[in-house]
Amino acid sequence: MENVKVTLTKSLIACKPNQKATAKSLGLNKIGDTIVCKNDKVLAGKVKVISHLVTVENA
Repeated sequence: MENVKVTLTKSLIACKPNQKATAKSLGLNKIGDTIVCKNDKVLAGKVKVISHLVTVENA
């Protein structure tokens, strides 16, 4: 599987609790935080929940 880079680009302040929890489970706490992980179905589901808050790039 290929790796993807997920970066938090918008604030979590006005988000729903499930969106905040999803971002925290990915390790994204502050704007600009970035993670690199394998692209699988679990990650795709989490990114779908917070797709309006993050950018996803191939790593």
